[in-house]
Amino acid sequence: MTMEEKVAHYKDDFDLFPTADEKIEYIVDLGKNQPPLKPGEKNDESYIKGCSSNAWLIAEFDGNKIHFKGEGESMMAKGMMTILLNIFNDRTPQEILSFDPKLLQTMGITELLSPVRQQGLEVFLNTIYTHAKAYQKGA
Repeated sequence: MTMEEKVAHYKDDFDLFPTADEKIEYIVDLGKNQPPLKPGEKNDESYIKGCSSNAWLIAEFDGNKIHFKGEGESMMAKGMMTILLNIFNDRTPQEILSFDPKLLQTMGITELLSPVRQQGLEVFLNTIYTHAKAYQKGA
């Protein structure tokens, strides 16, 4: 599934829920299945500075695709991390850099986020794109 198809899939899921509370509950439920990082993986290098709750992101490049794994501390952060990793994980740097992050707004979740959480989303996306740019140069 392309990144755009994954976004469309999540949009369809969110459209099933008529209220903001139900959409937030769905995000939280998604986060309950997020596999935790190993204790040593939560470090200064993987820590995402600027998120409203503690979050970590690890990127590994196999020469073709970037493999992301991460963890958020709060239930909302875990859910958002689950959605975003599902969209961005196992992609080439070019796929990521070609993706318009504004498309995420079509899912209907950004308006559920407080301004602080919206800022955290932006920081997360900047981190993803920074990794993609770095690996594209090294590829």
